[in-house]
Amino acid sequence: MGVLFTKEGHVATITLNRPEQLNALDPDSWKEFHEILRSAKVDPEIRVLILTGAGEKAFCTGSDLKKSMPPATNFASTYFEEENLLAPMEMWKPIICAINGFAIGGGLEMALACDIRIASEKASFGLAEVKVGSLPGLGGTQRLIRFIPKAIAMRMLLTADRITAAEAYRVGLISDIVPADKLMETAKAIAEKIASNAPLSVKAAKMAVVVGGDLPVKQASQMEYLLWGILRDTEDRIEGRVAFAEKRPPVYKGR
Repeated sequence: MGVLFTKEGHVATITLNRPEQLNALDPDSWKEFHEILRSAKVDPEIRVLILTGAGEKAFCTGSDLKKSMPPATNFASTYFEEENLLAPMEMWKPIICAINGFAIGGGLEMALACDIRIASEKASFGLAEVKVGSLPGLGGTQRLIRFIPKAIAMRMLLTADRITAAEAYRVGLISDIVPADKLMETAKAIAEKIASNAPLSVKAAKMAVVVGGDLPVKQASQMEYLLWGILRDTEDRIEGRVAFAEKRPPVYKGR
């Protein structure tokens, strides 16, 4: 299988499993990836997802160029019916990207679509599309300039140069650098900590950041207050206060 899926408690792990191809995804693997994401999105037991790559060399290098030649039909005839390859990643459940090696092209775009990015010391990052006569088309240009200084993003985009994990950490592209043998352990620890929190609150916090980040402060603050109000009368909010008073861990049910 080109993509593996495991679930442990409230945390699910998606592993891109084509290490011999640097985890580049062919059309069948993209289909598997989409099906897994859509299933995870509606699974009430899953609260957090971890996305990583198999092997020690690469997280993902995007689409397998040998099997992803342009279609016979023109772009306009399919644009209005087809969704962006990363559209299924759009969900309010947090996604942690554990980057174990190369995150190049579509692989970096996939990482940029995640909420938290941690990386092995061996990882490197780049958008190399201009080298092959293309352009990052999965949100890469727009997300990169929002996550790191524009001058550095432009250098990466226009030169197709890679940056190291250390440089990625310095400019804020990733939150953590860890030894390769500690990568998944760290990702799972972060995921478990998130999963132990009230799931509706976690989703609301993500929505406030993702949606509010593109709004003026006044409108974003109004939306934040609305989300606070939505959570105010939930069972989990009451459970959080009762558990605090009783000095015990809360038991959240997502309602």
